[in-house]
Amino acid sequence: MPQGPRGGLMDCMFGFLNVDKPSGITSFDAIRILQRRLGRAEKIGHAGTLDPFAQGVLVVCLGHATRLVRFLAQRPKHYQAEITLGATSSTDDPEGEIIPGPDAAIPSGLNIEAALAGFVGAIQQAPPAYSAVHVGGKRAYALARAGKKPILAAKPVMIHALELLGYEYPVLRIRVACGGGTYIRSLARDIGQNLGTGAYCSKLVRTAVGPFRLDQARPAQDLRLPEDLVSPLRALEDMQVLALPAAQVEQVYFGRQGRSDCPATPGQAALTDQAGNLIALVRVGDDGFTLQPEMVFPPER
Repeated sequence: MPQGPRGGLMDCMFGFLNVDKPSGITSFDAIRILQRRLGRAEKIGHAGTLDPFAQGVLVVCLGHATRLVRFLAQRPKHYQAEITLGATSSTDDPEGEIIPGPDAAIPSGLNIEAALAGFVGAIQQAPPAYSAVHVGGKRAYALARAGKKPILAAKPVMIHALELLGYEYPVLRIRVACGGGTYIRSLARDIGQNLGTGAYCSKLVRTAVGPFRLDQARPAQDLRLPEDLVSPLRALEDMQVLALPAAQVEQVYFGRQGRSDCPATPGQAALTDQAGNLIALVRVGDDGFTLQPEMVFPPER
């Protein structure tokens, strides 16, 4: 693994942990398990919350990797979801008040396929009432818990693929590949509205976030540290990577320009030292050699 901790276990780490979050706990519960092992001095975050009822891939960021979350947010996320038709939920998941749906004909398999096809591509989606979206300076879930009905504007999201895995009324199972900001609970709700039956997301498993896959994830309590730390370069796989001569590393840490030994493509690049450790994101000049630091990752003490 090219990127690892630059000291002992109690020193600050730089990279990602691929956590398999179980259902029944929050994403912050999983992070707290890791904090107890790492010490509270360690910078820690995550690249996308999973609801308590959901399970699967939770990418945890350590040290400077917390600054790379926006790059992971641009990568597709993959889910397998179970949707229960014939009822709605106040939270659009099994933890809310379940309300019987309207009298409606049981959808056929063809009805289901046609409905799913209408949700592929760029769509407008309103977040769930019980979500962390800000409404008038307050979280939507706080307003909903207080008995108010927050008005949440629809926003554009991208559904790359939507596959029917199985259907036996009232349960249908789907596989979803989507862009950042997509709520699978909202997708389930909207599918139910389209079919006229009502629906909620009764089970949800996140199977991948970009290159982080469920079959490579481990429960937080079982992670081996630092062995399971994943290079921060995994979040930057679509970016060109340049190795900087050792004599220039210190000046880049201070935000000064570097110079590539070999011509590079103008634009953004990930810059490593000779050992393969990520040290900065830079802008390659039009000459192909000038390296202007944009985000620097000096060793933390």
